[in-house]
Amino acid sequence: MKENSAMQKLPPYLFARIEKKIEEAREKGIDIISLGIGDPDRPTPRHVIDRMAKAIENPANHQYPSSVGMLSFRQAVAGWFARRFGVQLDPRTEIVSLLGSKEGIAHIAFCFLDPGDVSLVPDPGYPVYSIGAILAGGEPYQMPLLESNGFLPRLEDIPEEKARRAKLLFLNYPNNPTGATADRDFFRKVIEFARQYDILVCHDHAYSEIAFDGIRPFSFLELEGAREVGIEFHSLSKTFNMTGWRIGWACGSPQAIEILARFKSNVDSGVFQAVQEAAIAALEGPQDCVEEMRQVYQERRDAVVQGLNRMGWNIKPPQGSIYVWAPVPKGYDSTSFAEMVLEKAGVVITPGIGYGSYGEGYFRIALTVEVDRIEEALQRMYQAIGTLEF
Repeated sequence: MKENSAMQKLPPYLFARIEKKIEEAREKGIDIISLGIGDPDRPTPRHVIDRMAKAIENPANHQYPSSVGMLSFRQAVAGWFARRFGVQLDPRTEIVSLLGSKEGIAHIAFCFLDPGDVSLVPDPGYPVYSIGAILAGGEPYQMPLLESNGFLPRLEDIPEEKARRAKLLFLNYPNNPTGATADRDFFRKVIEFARQYDILVCHDHAYSEIAFDGIRPFSFLELEGAREVGIEFHSLSKTFNMTGWRIGWACGSPQAIEILARFKSNVDSGVFQAVQEAAIAALEGPQDCVEEMRQVYQERRDAVVQGLNRMGWNIKPPQGSIYVWAPVPKGYDSTSFAEMVLEKAGVVITPGIGYGSYGEGYFRIALTVEVDRIEEALQRMYQAIGTLEF
């Protein structure tokens, strides 16, 4: 059998070699510390679990859910959005539930791209931005995120021919993998650019609640004109430690939300209603758990930055997300450095090339283990490789 042309275009799985080395090391009894996966290590808050336990007993939740989401869930989203960002959303027309934001990010390409259409995607960036375009028959165009520009794309550098063919523009701040944040002036330029070329802006705001040093990320939809040209993807995964629950939402442009909802009604049957009830408890319940995790991640971030800088790095603390993005030392590319760290220190880091060609020369550390294990991992690295040159 032969896969279709879209599947043939999917990039190879870069981490296969590293995963094999991890498996080999564990078979030898080596204690591996993984700083590679952005999966929160703390449990889901108790009040969310309790709501789920109660909801699962209700037979009404055992049937097919609505593909757009329960109205009560969308109302909870609207309420949270109003409290958090001061943005009023119509829960009936401007919000659609998602099986995790990843699902919506992939599927939006099927809603708006025809063969030959372009999707503008950040590089380095979450791979699903490009993969969705490829699977939908479109063409991803990589916008470089350079350290010299604060890891923001330069919209003026996008070729006119690509801009005219573009239907989607993906952004993500606070950013995975760089940890960068963006200001309002940048997003005003984005809105103007989207109007000029009739592009739908897709802002992935999965890390909206994880920022440090007093920074409070804003919603793209707060800006004038944003709702006319864009939508925002949100997830409960990182905010409430609910990665395995698979629930999120998209909100914004009523036209775009209706199209995405129509697509979803044909390919999935919505989120299990008990999970939606648990999400309501998260959104409407106490938010002290969110602040607690923000402080946990900041402590871990500081431990990583201090440990790396002791070895010769000179990196500034990232402003948001649950990652630290750092350059590889001289004599290595991102993959060879990750393999060396695994072999010599028993520590897993993620090579930057996995996030796009402009990720080469960097690696990512996820802040998803306790601070004592982070400190142990960095001490192992220091003992194994010492002080490095850059």
